[in-house]
Amino acid sequence: MSALPATLAAVLAGQLNSSIVADAPVGGGSICQAARAELADGRKILVKWRTGIPGMFSAERRGLELLAAANALTVPAVLAQQEADSGTPAFLAIEWLGQGRPTPSIEQTLGRGLAQLHRSTAEKFGLNHDNFIGANPQPNRQTGNWVDFFREQRLGFQMELAGRNGYLHRERWQRLEKLLARLDNWLPARPPASLLHGDLWGGNWLTTASGQPALIDPAVYYGHREAELAFTELFGGFSATFYAAYAEAWPLETGYETRKPLYNLYHLLNHLNLFGEGYGSGVDSILRQYAG
Repeated sequence: MSALPATLAAVLAGQLNSSIVADAPVGGGSICQAARAELADGRKILVKWRTGIPGMFSAERRGLELLAAANALTVPAVLAQQEADSGTPAFLAIEWLGQGRPTPSIEQTLGRGLAQLHRSTAEKFGLNHDNFIGANPQPNRQTGNWVDFFREQRLGFQMELAGRNGYLHRERWQRLEKLLARLDNWLPARPPASLLHGDLWGGNWLTTASGQPALIDPAVYYGHREAELAFTELFGGFSATFYAAYAEAWPLETGYETRKPLYNLYHLLNHLNLFGEGYGSGVDSILRQYAG
């Protein structure tokens, strides 16, 4: 039995000019269904699909293409993408990179490559289009001031979302308000606006069959590179070799350890909004640290 919906398989075969001869479900995603497929012309692809979040795969396609254009790390090529239409779910098809095993050498390459990615910069923070962080919207309205961007487009947006979702009790709301008002006490106004993967946890990089680190599932924007490094530390999945290689290529500035929890507050708020109050204690711990 095929893992792909019949209508999707038919549309995909037409776009790729090759029939699908085999497919199998792939696990690991929390918001999409996914399958690996083999085409009659020998190509192997990964297909992701879902309904209910218009524009998600279009934003992911643009993010993958932006990361690939930086030429810093391996990124799967986008082969096809379509929004939901006439009974066909929205989908994204990318090249299948295979599955290798990480080694210290590969993690070293990942660290150096991420530093190189961050060397790709823009004049403003944000992006010329909005995208998604998990299943939540991620606004990216561009601005020349990093503190304003992070206050409004990151923490402020998640705060409003938490209010609508019922996760802002009075004490949490008051501390968030206080923190937002004082954010420029800790964050720089104009660091380099680096190209960021945007959602770089341990599950969003992999080792290819050829032994190269690759980036997947981005939520790209231009921002302070410390926000990226901070998130890699939040849930683990990165070795000391990775951090040493990054630091050798581009050392972090003094004060990173102080700023790190503030950057991770964004992701904890996002997880609070996605998955519920189980992430509330992490949010509250950071708020007590910075807002009394």
